[in-house]
Amino acid sequence: MASKSKIKIENVDLYYGDFHALKNINMQVLENEITAFIGPSGCGKSTLLKSLNRMNDLIEGVKITGKMTLDGVDIYKNMDPTILRKRVGMVFQKPNPFPMSIYENVAYGPKTHGVKSKSKLDDIVEESLRSAAMWDEVKDRLKKNALGLSGGQQQRLCIARAFSVNPEVILLDEPTSALDPISTMKIEDLLVDIKKNYTIIIVTHNMQQATRISDKTGFFLHGEVVEFDKTEKLFSMPKNKKTEDYITGRFG
Repeated sequence: MASKSKIKIENVDLYYGDFHALKNINMQVLENEITAFIGPSGCGKSTLLKSLNRMNDLIEGVKITGKMTLDGVDIYKNMDPTILRKRVGMVFQKPNPFPMSIYENVAYGPKTHGVKSKSKLDDIVEESLRSAAMWDEVKDRLKKNALGLSGGQQQRLCIARAFSVNPEVILLDEPTSALDPISTMKIEDLLVDIKKNYTIIIVTHNMQQATRISDKTGFFLHGEVVEFDKTEKLFSMPKNKKTEDYITGRFG
């Protein structure tokens, strides 16, 4: 059964003031797949990721042209950013738990969206932590401050927090770059496991990570998508010389 398109990016250009950060981006992200964005620093991967849940709205002087749709609806013209961010969750490079209990971190999103019942919140917290493969590690210390967790646990807590509002898409901006190999492996296993329920886009500097977990990979350079293909194909038979140079380590 062919996956259906979840996010469609058509002729998108993005400017920070006079700086042309994204140039004519065209891409389709399929449902229940992991899509990886790779490329050297400053090539536009994170900029594109953030524009998919309108994080760039918060920066002054940003201008976006073209069209980005979620399930066919234009996210810039026809969607309230609050609703968009409920449907499209974001996990950042540096774990950023709130300075409150583990429980409150996960319950925060549902509460802001109007869930008041304690038993419902309990269920959401448990389910989200289970989805992030950390329920067994923290179930006896839910009232403890989240800042006392290890870096890897904090990052999985941030993923659980993203799950708690039941999003359809999860954006991850280099979620394992600050973590040790074991925590990284836990998060990779988790992402592969949950893609049956979510559409995942991950920005990564780690090309091995892209080959291990993603279905499709986009290679970015100077604000352009040089190549976008099935991961296996992009890494074994790149069509573009620039892609080949990057993945064989000739630059970057």
